[in-house]
Amino acid sequence: MVDFVALTTPRVVAPGRCSLDVPDGWQQGRGAFGGFCLAVLVRAIESMEDDAERSLRSLTAELCGPLLAGPAEVLVEVLRRGSGMTTVAARIVQEGTVISHAVGILARSRTDTTTLRTITPPRPTPWNDVAPLPSQEWPTFAKFFEYRVTGPLPFSGHSSPVTETWVRLRPPCPRLDAAYLTALADATWPASFSVMPEPRPVGTVSFTLQLFPPFDRVKPDAPLYHRGQVLVAADGYAVERRELWTEDGELLALNHQTIATIR
Repeated sequence: MVDFVALTTPRVVAPGRCSLDVPDGWQQGRGAFGGFCLAVLVRAIESMEDDAERSLRSLTAELCGPLLAGPAEVLVEVLRRGSGMTTVAARIVQEGTVISHAVGILARSRTDTTTLRTITPPRPTPWNDVAPLPSQEWPTFAKFFEYRVTGPLPFSGHSSPVTETWVRLRPPCPRLDAAYLTALADATWPASFSVMPEPRPVGTVSFTLQLFPPFDRVKPDAPLYHRGQVLVAADGYAVERRELWTEDGELLALNHQTIATIR
């Protein structure tokens, strides 16, 4: 059994300094898949805030290099704590090199009750009506996730660079929280794979995520619907927008990634 919370929670060894044991088996290529690294950074950022009313609202991150199995260090710093918002920076360092870093915004709810959403919710085939993909061994980390695809399959030569699939951790995450949603946003293949005829090595280099809490009304084992689309691709880099929706059509996360085609 895999406890994703435990695996992605670094151990505090001193103020602003944590240790991390990166497990084997979560790779995408040489290093751990980006969602694992980002989940670690989120948990480190959240550890610096004691106010439960300040939820993670925004995360911006760069993935600078592969996070290899073995020991790593996580450094965390509060950049500013205001009356309603805390800004925290975190980085993962391995063998003296910065592997990834992120800045998180944790903030309480505001008094403005205006609610707007111009993104049209998807109307996917229900989770229970879609057969799961066989357990995936490529990339390596994919065996920990369950996918039920409603759109084009990767490397199918489809006409549109999109992804449409249900996804959840296997076995289910102990709790649905910001770190898990961050990982889930990165757990699905790039939308560009739908138009490619064969696999090519790619990697996320920048990652921006907006979260829309609270999440306690969503069950930890609930499947979420991932919808992704390439907005622009040029010079070996693709900008992709990703969304995570509940079965009831509620938007939980909005993600933009810059993804490099390595060769």
